[in-house]
Amino acid sequence: MGYHALSSPQVPAVPMFFPLSKLLYFLVTPSNALTLLVIIGFGLVAAGWRRLGLALGGLGGVLLLVAGLSPLAGLVALPLEERFPAYAVDDRPVTGIIVLGGAIETRTSAERRQLAVNDAGERQIAMADLARRYPQSRLVFSGGSGSLGGSATSESEIVGRYADTMGLPRTRLILEDRSRNTRENALFTADMVKPKPEERWLLVTSAWHMPRAIGCFRQAGFSVTAYPVDYRTGGWGDALRVNGFASEGLMFLDLMAKEWLGLVAYRLAGYTDAWLPAPQASSEAEEAAPSL
Repeated sequence: MGYHALSSPQVPAVPMFFPLSKLLYFLVTPSNALTLLVIIGFGLVAAGWRRLGLALGGLGGVLLLVAGLSPLAGLVALPLEERFPAYAVDDRPVTGIIVLGGAIETRTSAERRQLAVNDAGERQIAMADLARRYPQSRLVFSGGSGSLGGSATSESEIVGRYADTMGLPRTRLILEDRSRNTRENALFTADMVKPKPEERWLLVTSAWHMPRAIGCFRQAGFSVTAYPVDYRTGGWGDALRVNGFASEGLMFLDLMAKEWLGLVAYRLAGYTDAWLPAPQASSEAEEAAPSL
């Protein structure tokens, strides 16, 4: 089809890390945890523990409203989104562009036979834009399948299938299709492209995901320059902004809770180089000038 779908090496990992991370996220997601608290409260009332049940159920209901309507989600997101500055355009050559998966709805795309993206679709927009702006650079998309069974269509397969729809040059596409998480994005991509110390590679992912992604790439020995997209806040001015719908606030908080949990889990597993990776003085920090 004109693009390169390269196989990736086996990666040593904690055997149950991937399925356990899915289970843990389900249990600690704020909307799930608080809903379970309400259900437990009702169960206790039905079992005759009326006062305790009403207290727990009422607490869960109040916390659901607070989590959904208050500025809590934005406050949790801002330290992540403000960690790395926006990319500053300059005259330095760009060797390659790496875009992480997470924006493609693979099942919908496959079943509807058209490209379907989610709220992180800016990753794909940036990919097409950067491919046009840097026509000599290598173009890498890293994204496998998040299915526990491992048999679902990969994001890379969808990107390759709908490259023309996104305005991507097929002859330059390098598709990494086995990674299931951010750590594997970094390890597999580093092994595929064999970066040299003097090269400049841009890493495109959501701003709130950038700290964990940068930490994984550094741990893989791959120095990259942050190109954050998909901001969910407008900056620190949103610190006190309330949500118009509780469902929106809860969805936002769930996403940010997952990311903070991921940072902690990755650091404990040794997948990142810091609890909250930050720009380094010799690289990203020097690029904090206003972006164009």
